[in-house]
Amino acid sequence: MSPVIRIPTPLREYVDGSTEIEVAADTVGDALTQLVQRSPRLESFLLDPDGRLRGFVSVFVNEDDIRALDGPATRLAPRDTVLIVPTIAGGVTSRRA
Repeated sequence: MSPVIRIPTPLREYVDGSTEIEVAADTVGDALTQLVQRSPRLESFLLDPDGRLRGFVSVFVNEDDIRALDGPATRLAPRDTVLIVPTIAGGVTSRRA
């Protein structure tokens, strides 16, 4: 079994509704490159113009944030799960009278 990328609900429209995509990749960076090659509309959301992961996107391998590991160079094992977590901001502010 190859590593799997779990696609969060807000991004599923860019991958034809898929919840998971299997990749043949040795690193997180390779996995994300494959994902963007398969679904080019994801590129501007996930990567900046220089091809680096955007700051508002967190990526985990299993339960570990890649920022605490080796970033995009983090190695993947065959049964690993890569989870993309976009930062969600906003909300309602209330004013007290």
